[in-house]
Amino acid sequence: MPPTRFRFRSAVSVFTAAAVAATLTTAVSAQAAAGCRVSYTVTSQWPGGFGVDVGLTNLGDPLTSWRLTWSFAAGQVIGQLWGGTVTQSAGQVTVTNASWNGTMNTGAGTQFGFVGSWHNPSNPVPTDFALNGVPCHGPVPPTTAPPTTPPPTTPPPTGGPGQVSTVGRVTTVGDNVRYTWPGVYFEGRFRGTGVGIVLDDSQNDYTVQIDGTTVATLVTPGRTTYWVRDLADGDHTVRLVKRTESPWTAGEFGGLVAAPGGAILTKPAARSRQIEFLGDSWTAGYGNMSTTRDCSGTGGIARNSNADVTFGALTAQGLNADYQLIAQSGLGMVRNYNGQGTDTFRTYYETDLQAHPDSTVWPNPGTWKPQLVVVGLGINDFSTALNAGERWTTIDQLAADFRSAYLAFLDKLRTRYGPDTFIVLTYPDLSPTTALATSVQQIVRTRAERGDTRIRSLYFDDNVLGLDKLGCDWHPSRRDHQLLAGTLTRFVDTLPLTW
Repeated sequence: MPPTRFRFRSAVSVFTAAAVAATLTTAVSAQAAAGCRVSYTVTSQWPGGFGVDVGLTNLGDPLTSWRLTWSFAAGQVIGQLWGGTVTQSAGQVTVTNASWNGTMNTGAGTQFGFVGSWHNPSNPVPTDFALNGVPCHGPVPPTTAPPTTPPPTTPPPTGGPGQVSTVGRVTTVGDNVRYTWPGVYFEGRFRGTGVGIVLDDSQNDYTVQIDGTTVATLVTPGRTTYWVRDLADGDHTVRLVKRTESPWTAGEFGGLVAAPGGAILTKPAARSRQIEFLGDSWTAGYGNMSTTRDCSGTGGIARNSNADVTFGALTAQGLNADYQLIAQSGLGMVRNYNGQGTDTFRTYYETDLQAHPDSTVWPNPGTWKPQLVVVGLGINDFSTALNAGERWTTIDQLAADFRSAYLAFLDKLRTRYGPDTFIVLTYPDLSPTTALATSVQQIVRTRAERGDTRIRSLYFDDNVLGLDKLGCDWHPSRRDHQLLAGTLTRFVDTLPLTW
C-alpha cells in the first residue's frame, strides 16, 4: 500500500496580514426576482492564488439540479472545487451540482468553494452569474466587505475565547487561545443578524458553520475579524473548526463579536460523551478533500485537507460526542514514515502545542474524561521497507519494539483515564506485510491476559469497505472517511459503553 507521508510545511503558503485584510473585503451579491442570488467572497489571496466561497440561493421554481455559470475577466483558473463539478473554457466557468446538493426549493440555498490561480495585477469579481441560464440580475458592483475590525457602534468582545465551548488542547495567551492540533473547534451562540470571528493565523484553514451549515472556508486568514452577515434576526449557533495540521505553528482565536444590535449569548454546554482519537495522517485527514492522488497542482496538501470530515470527527458528530483529534502525519509508534526523524507520536502525545517552541505538557483541566479512546498507529512503522542504518535489521525486530512500546503507551492511557475507558486499536490493510495486523492482535490478547477487559481491535478491510484512496498521496478520500466512520460507529454500538 502506498505510504503515509511525512512532510514539512512550506513557507510559500504564508502571506501577510495586510494581504488578508485586502482579500477579505472582496465580495459581490447579485439577485433576480425570479432567478437566483449569488454571494461570491474571496476569502483569501496569495501570490498566484486565491480562495473563494460561493453561496447560491434559488429565487425561482424548485430545482432538482442546477448549473451556475459566470465569466472570469482576468485569466483566473479554478484548480480545485468542492461542493460541485466544474468545467472551464478560457474565462467561461460552469459549475454543476454534486449528487447531494442538486435539489433546491424556492428560497433554499447551497454553498461551494474553490481554490484558483491568477497572474494579473487584479483579481476582479465576476458579475454575470446565471442559474440554469437565468441571469442573477447583474452587473452588480462589489459590496462593501466585512471589515477587519468591529464597527464603532459594536462593543468590544467581552470574555474572548471564554464565550465559546471547546474541548481542544488550547493554551491562553493574553486575550487569545493558541493551538496546533488538527480539528480543534470552538462553538458559540449569538443573537442578531451577524457575528465576527477574531483570528490570528496565517498558516491554517478553517471551516465556519452557522446553525449547522457551512458558510465559509477561510484559507490562512491571517490577523482579522471575519464577519458573517445578513442572517435572519434571532438566536444562532456558530462553529469554527481548524481544518489543517500545523505541528510547528500555532493558530490563535480571540473570541466572537456581535453585529450591531446583537449579543453574544451563553456558550453551549459541553456534551456528556467524549472521544479521543489518536493517530497519524489517516486520523488527521491528510489530503482527504482531493479527488486525485497527485494534488500538487490543486493547492497541495493543506488546501486539500479537512479534519472536520475525517472518520473520527464524523463518528463523534454522529454520536453527539465532543472529541479531540490528537494526530500528526508521518509519525509512528517507534518508527516514522520511511525511518525519518527520531521524534515519534509518543514524543508529542501529552503536549499542548506539539512541536511548537512554546509547547509543554497539556494540563488537562479535569473536564476531559473520554469514555472512548480510538488509537490508529502503526501505518508509518510498517508501510516502508527498513533502510540501511536503522536500528532494526529485520521486520521481526521492529515488530517486537512496536509491541513493547504500544503496550507501555496503553499503560499510560490507563493511568491517565482509568479502567473504565474503552480503548479501540484500529489498523488498515498493509498488504503484503502482516506485521501490523499480527502485532495489534497480539497486543490486545496480551492486555486481555493481564485483566484489561475494555480493549478491542478493529480491522479496516480495504476490500470489504471498497476504499478508493483518492486523497493526496494515496490517502483516504472524503468518501473513504465516511465509510470508515460508518464501520467505526457500528463497532462502537456493540461496546457496553456507559455514556
